[in-house]
Amino acid sequence: MSLTSAATLATLDRTGPRRITDLAAVEGVTQPAMTALVRVMEESGLVERRGDASDKRVTLVCLTEAGASYVRTRRQAGVHAFERLIGELTGDEVVALVAALPALKHLAELDSQDREGPKQ
Repeated sequence: MSLTSAATLATLDRTGPRRITDLAAVEGVTQPAMTALVRVMEESGLVERRGDASDKRVTLVCLTEAGASYVRTRRQAGVHAFERLIGELTGDEVVALVAALPALKHLAELDSQDREGPKQ
């Protein structure tokens, strides 16, 4: 799976259903590229398109259960990788990492705000 595909699934998991144009803007790709990506993910059963109840002209891209499961599995694999790597650090390095956590959390929040773009 491409990084853009994985990032798109993660965005849908964090923010809920989105328009293709919104996803393209958030992921930094063109609308035609996102349309093609969504089509591939749809064929793989990771996403589905649904109508928007508030605007019948709009189609939203939604995670399927398989897509949500993929995101959870990928996140858990990342957690396990970090656990293993942190276990190899010295005590002083662990202390330094813990001290850096507030700044890292703030960076993640800033990145999340940038990637989510405007709310619907």
